[in-house]
Amino acid sequence: MRRLGLPIGRLSDEALLAGMATGDPEVALAFVRRFQRMVFGIAVAVVDDPQLAEDIAQQTFERAWRHAQVYDSRRGSVKTWLGVIAHNLAIDVVRARKATPVAPEDLDALLGVVSRTPEQWALADEAASRMRAAVAGLPREQGRAVVMAGIYGMTARQISEFEGIPLGTAKTRIRAAMGKLRTVLEPERADHD
Repeated sequence: MRRLGLPIGRLSDEALLAGMATGDPEVALAFVRRFQRMVFGIAVAVVDDPQLAEDIAQQTFERAWRHAQVYDSRRGSVKTWLGVIAHNLAIDVVRARKATPVAPEDLDALLGVVSRTPEQWALADEAASRMRAAVAGLPREQGRAVVMAGIYGMTARQISEFEGIPLGTAKTRIRAAMGKLRTVLEPERADHD
């Protein structure tokens, strides 16, 4: 089916959101397909549980459908708006979980498990530990910016909208963080060559 002379997949994000709000199942499916990877990626990065992340992704799309009429393009893109919904729902789930105390000596082992497939365990452990340590050593604002760009796949513009900062500031934070990471990680890489 075509809308406005375009195939559904080529409609703008805003047009898909508006169409989804009308209850059109074909448009809703196109909307979900366009954003499902991003929404799931945000959720799994926050909760570190793929099944729970699927539930959060579903809740995100339900909330977007229910609140599509209040979306305001002046406050950010549909992608950013949807990302904020997913992130907030995931944070709510994390907060609702009971905290389980972890002994400091077990912390490195827990951090090493995040986002790795069995094939990557042996190869990625040392590099991941160095990268986590390097990111943890960054100033908070720079660390957030580089993680949003690297893990969430957000552009500098999306980061600026999400953080409520000027675009130039977002770019500077990413650039500064990348420079510091290079400085920290390059000498170790040269030692292994």
